[in-house]
Amino acid sequence: MILCCGEALIDMLPRTLPDGEAAFAPHPGGAVFNTARALGRLGARAGFLCGLSTDLFGAQLQAALAQSHVDTSLCPRSDSPTTLAFVTLTDGQARYAFYDENTAMRMMTPAALPPLPAGVTALFFGGISLVSEPCGAAFEALCHSAGERVVMLDPNIRPGFIRDEAAYRARLARMLARADIVKLSDEDLRWLHPARDEGAAIAALRAQGPALVLITRGAEGAEAHHAGGCLSVPAVAVRVADTVGAGDTFNAGILAGLAQSGTLLRDALRHLDEATLHKALTLAASAAAVTASRPGANPPWARELPATGTATPAVRG
Repeated sequence: MILCCGEALIDMLPRTLPDGEAAFAPHPGGAVFNTARALGRLGARAGFLCGLSTDLFGAQLQAALAQSHVDTSLCPRSDSPTTLAFVTLTDGQARYAFYDENTAMRMMTPAALPPLPAGVTALFFGGISLVSEPCGAAFEALCHSAGERVVMLDPNIRPGFIRDEAAYRARLARMLARADIVKLSDEDLRWLHPARDEGAAIAALRAQGPALVLITRGAEGAEAHHAGGCLSVPAVAVRVADTVGAGDTFNAGILAGLAQSGTLLRDALRHLDEATLHKALTLAASAAAVTASRPGANPPWARELPATGTATPAVRG
């Protein structure tokens, strides 16, 4: 099972009522939650771990995960409220305002973590759940307890959410050193290494330990840096509804693709051949394209993807 460890929240998405009044509609979301749902829909054995509320929004999150065949048996439950994220869209790009004080996600402590079952073979981390305390410390502790399981990290950096930049950068550095796969948008890369050119920044990331560094570049496509060099997949035009969840779906596609080929293993990731990596990148890009083509974080089922898997979206984040 691929266990996705991080935030589940409610995205309050902008809508216009029939009378023209602006409103917000609640939709299940969160970067790590989206990746878990996308994994389940792509046919991977997926699990999710985060503090979930027993409130009405927590029930909505639970139902959405179950509908996408995601195992939530490891999630601690509490009567603390669910995190809310109010979303605004500018030219299809999402911006977020988070409300997470004393929520079920944020207040999850290291002591609340369950033991990892033997059936968990890989763990995925990222999103705003790495920023705040005590949940950030809990997820970091889980990352370092992974043993020989594969660890993938997508920080999905939200600068406006960060209150203690030095502490957050230190946490990312520790987790990057343990990660086997790292995925960043080009914006994330610039935030992590503002004083370096991209080549030097990517080299620095690879030197920290990851076997695979993935960079998404919006309309310019995506690329993978690994022991054998750099493999790029060009983008193609898609009719973008919005980009909510597209990068999260990309993560799921990479994990699902590598699992399908039997290479989601620590040693195998350091010896990937280009054909295997290209197939996983193509699956990731094809799945993300579907998500970008429809409103909200609504990842595709495997049956919705092109048989050839050649479509590559303009994905950012």
